[in-house]
Amino acid sequence: MLPTTALLLGLTGTALGFHPCQRIADKVSSATDVHYSGSSSYVADNEHYATSSEQASKCSVEPGSAEDVGIVLGILGKTKTAFGVKGGGHATNQGFSSTTGVQIAMTRFNEVTYDSATQTAVIGAGNVWEDVYEILDAQGVNVVGGRVTGIGVAGLTLGGGYSWLSNQYGLALDNVVAYELVVPNGTVVTVTEGSDPDLFFSLKGGGNNYGIVTRFTLKTYPQGAVWGGFAAYNASYISAFTAASVKFCSEVTDPKAGMIIEYGYTSGQMFYDGPIPPDGIFDEFLAIPALALDVTTRSFFDLINGTVPIVDASTGYRTVYNHIPTLEYSASNIEDVLDELNYWGPTLSAHGAFYVDYAIEPFLPSLLTHAPAGSSAYPGSRDHVAFPTNVNLQWLSESEDSVFHDGARQTVERLSAEGESIYPNYAIYSTPVVDMFGEEGVKKMEATRQRVDPHGVMMLTGGFKV
Repeated sequence: MLPTTALLLGLTGTALGFHPCQRIADKVSSATDVHYSGSSSYVADNEHYATSSEQASKCSVEPGSAEDVGIVLGILGKTKTAFGVKGGGHATNQGFSSTTGVQIAMTRFNEVTYDSATQTAVIGAGNVWEDVYEILDAQGVNVVGGRVTGIGVAGLTLGGGYSWLSNQYGLALDNVVAYELVVPNGTVVTVTEGSDPDLFFSLKGGGNNYGIVTRFTLKTYPQGAVWGGFAAYNASYISAFTAASVKFCSEVTDPKAGMIIEYGYTSGQMFYDGPIPPDGIFDEFLAIPALALDVTTRSFFDLINGTVPIVDASTGYRTVYNHIPTLEYSASNIEDVLDELNYWGPTLSAHGAFYVDYAIEPFLPSLLTHAPAGSSAYPGSRDHVAFPTNVNLQWLSESEDSVFHDGARQTVERLSAEGESIYPNYAIYSTPVVDMFGEEGVKKMEATRQRVDPHGVMMLTGGFKV
């Protein structure tokens, strides 16, 4: 018989959820490590962009191979243990990539391999985009990915993927050639349009409903020097800033040009896929006296690496996003955004708001024509473009969470174009999946999930569930 202390420790470990952690540690190869509270690796594995996204897991696992991911999934499914899967950790909905169970950190899947023969790149699911761009820059190529630092490859690609290159090549999900996927029974499969069209469709926007993606094979494109960067303005110039914004949104048709226009912290991120933009595209913005200006010709990696997140977990701020599908950025439409800002700014400041921001993201009407209709779960329809306006609220006190979550919902209800697809990567946690994927899309995705995951293993983790 075991000594009493050992017996108690065993019972306590099981009650607290450590038993699955120990089983994982016993079964995986030496390429994989399991970490517990108190270690720096455990802290890094659980850390997220915003403190409101973090949870304290029972342990963290850093798998070193797809086969070990399969072993981990098998144990979690058999023990019915809650788990989270973290790529870059930028999810702003708590529980979508965090957990109080077993945290799987994909850090070791950091491969970036370019194949000039097929003009594709194999990219590990643990990468963040700036690391991908740095490696591919040396090869003179690029992929369709994130626009600022800290964004994970996996989350952005599985949820959609708006990019500086989207006007030319579509969404990130439109550029996936293959997924290496560990399905819930532990098998490692390669999913292509030819091998499993329904699963390929469902992974394009469907998040983590079908297993754990370990690698993406993406199309690549030639990439030279680009022009762009960040400009910030005093609020006294908001009329000139708005006039420049309306002109850009309504008149610029060059697919190499892009912007993120922010109201709250009056600023613009400018991009042109070439060393010098043609006259007339950004002139109005550049004519406004700037508080800060960092716009120049540079490498694509330098452009992205130069963006500094407004907040990260080290600041202690909490964050909620929500998506405002927008059909046009007319003067009246932008005035509506300003009205919301002028209401919610003071209202939420009374509750400790650090940041109240609306990001206008104009794209060309041809954005969704780079892939066929019905080729992806998101968007539910490719008939026309609904622009991905993002509301971003940040605050400090957990006791105020409900105030900010309600604010994010209310402002979206007032500004949203009715019936348009909601962008999964910006959507607040309570968004119905039918609003993202449409009724037919959800039916197809549900049938695929039931086939691929008949025992509901992926229901043990967070995210938008079909």
